[in-house]
Amino acid sequence: MSHTTEWRVRLHLFEDDDGTTKAHVVLDTGTTSLTGQGTAHCHPADENVPEIGDELAAGRALQNIAQRLLSTAERDIEGTGAPRSGTRQATGWLT
Repeated sequence: MSHTTEWRVRLHLFEDDDGTTKAHVVLDTGTTSLTGQGTAHCHPADENVPEIGDELAAGRALQNIAQRLLSTAERDIEGTGAPRSGTRQATGWLT
């Protein structure tokens, strides 16, 4: 059985005057929405390179949303009656 779907990801970056970059990411699956957050701080002794702050904050926000998505999937798997990942057999949904 074939399955194709499209999920949309929006990533917003904000930098304030003290060298802090914040990232907010939204994953829209069409039926639900998940959000993630990330921040990066420029050390006062370092040169302020906005692209680096963007990369760090965005990467951290994406890691955050990835963990949330994996946790959601784990709960959904358990909702099907499958055992927790530590006790799951080698067949089925593997992590």
